[in-house]
Amino acid sequence: MNAGFGWIHGITIAAYGAAMVAIGLRLAGRQHTAEDFFLGGRRLPWLAVAMSMYASVTSAVTFMGVPGIGSTGNVALLVVGAMSLVAAPVLARGMLPVYRRLGVTTSYEYAERRFGRPARVAAAGLFLLSRLAWLGLVIYAPSLALTASTGLPLWIAIVAIGALATAYTAMGGLAAVVWTDVAQFVLMVGGAVWIAVALAARVDGGAAAILRQAAPEGLMRAQDWTFDPARMNGFAVVVAYAFLLLHDYGVDQVTVQRLLAIRTSGGVTRAILFNAMTDVLMVAVLLFVGLGLAAFFAAAGGAPQGLSADAWLPYFAIHELPPVAGGLVVAAVFAAAMSSMDSGINSIATVIVTDFVAPARGGALPDAAALRLARILTVVLGVAATAAAFLVTRIGGMVKAFFAFTGFFSAPVLALFALGMLTRRARFADWLPSATVAIGLTIGLHRSGLCHEIYLFPAGFLATVGLGLVLGFAREAGARRGAARAGGRP
Repeated sequence: MNAGFGWIHGITIAAYGAAMVAIGLRLAGRQHTAEDFFLGGRRLPWLAVAMSMYASVTSAVTFMGVPGIGSTGNVALLVVGAMSLVAAPVLARGMLPVYRRLGVTTSYEYAERRFGRPARVAAAGLFLLSRLAWLGLVIYAPSLALTASTGLPLWIAIVAIGALATAYTAMGGLAAVVWTDVAQFVLMVGGAVWIAVALAARVDGGAAAILRQAAPEGLMRAQDWTFDPARMNGFAVVVAYAFLLLHDYGVDQVTVQRLLAIRTSGGVTRAILFNAMTDVLMVAVLLFVGLGLAAFFAAAGGAPQGLSADAWLPYFAIHELPPVAGGLVVAAVFAAAMSSMDSGINSIATVIVTDFVAPARGGALPDAAALRLARILTVVLGVAATAAAFLVTRIGGMVKAFFAFTGFFSAPVLALFALGMLTRRARFADWLPSATVAIGLTIGLHRSGLCHEIYLFPAGFLATVGLGLVLGFAREAGARRGAARAGGRP
């Protein structure tokens, strides 16, 4: 076992950070229009965008939280990979062609064309609430885990993630985000595979023994299709991710913005399929890592006291791998956090400029003004997200916190798009009270503890859609009765 975090680890992580800033400097000054900054001129290669999408969605919350769940023996999240493959055709053939045909910059422009200006403001506003809350989490949670596992001061981890991601995003816009995410994708995948191989070599009995660590109950949960609101089983994952994946890749600006930056429609389809296949691989690898870490620490007499399962991965990397390898794995944790932060602040800046400032000014801003505002907003948002990381509190674990935030704010947005695309009957006036009730419902469910957090998103979505349809039918019925009375007058 290594003594702990040392200078070789520090140099390795510093070299990674310098490489990310170098990419931003390389791309700085190449943006001449707002479309260049926000969408990379709509000419980015599909594979780079696909890697960026996966790196953006797979935050450090996932990178460390999924092994934390796997360490309990529960492998129900294996079903996520299958759901990604199911969702891919719906996204590629159903939702994304609508945006490309309309030539929009943000997905929320569709909401205005379908429902009117108030719908665009409401959807974009909920996106801002969701992502601002999420940004604090994706910086704070991995920083806390890194502090516990490496001894690195919490404030250094928070500031390093926030400052680096803000710097290269402000310099190079979406192009810098995408190309740094490519490097971060490689580092994340490589780091996860490296840890998996190292664990298979260090646990007596190898991979077969690690797989036997999956508790029989955990294996049954992956195949359990019964509804049990208190547990995360196969049924819960199928239900939740049927909606979550459609939101994350079909509505959320973080991913939609990347897909709109691809040159061709065929490239969009390939990027979506690439993400689905990567989901299959990475969820399985990260769950295997969790099982392996549980087996390793069990053989060692237990994990260090006070170290949460979320922090086991970086702790193992620092204390059990050669220093350069350990530094690269910890850099992968930083990469997972930074890839989510850079995407978040870039997308939020895009939404503020495109969905709020430009319409308020009566149309698109001049390119010079839009670029200047976008860079200023990127810096301000980066500072705000870093500050929020010092204030945010965890909600019972990284993955549970993710489920909570998306259930509160994102589910009603997916419901708005679903109502708009699936029925002509829907109106914004039906959605607004429905979304308000749904947000209150999901917050109430979370506070009451009546169900596992994985059910919050489907609960919010179904409540919004169901009540919205009921109000729509009631409104139309009332209109028909009014017309009938009017027609019967002499």
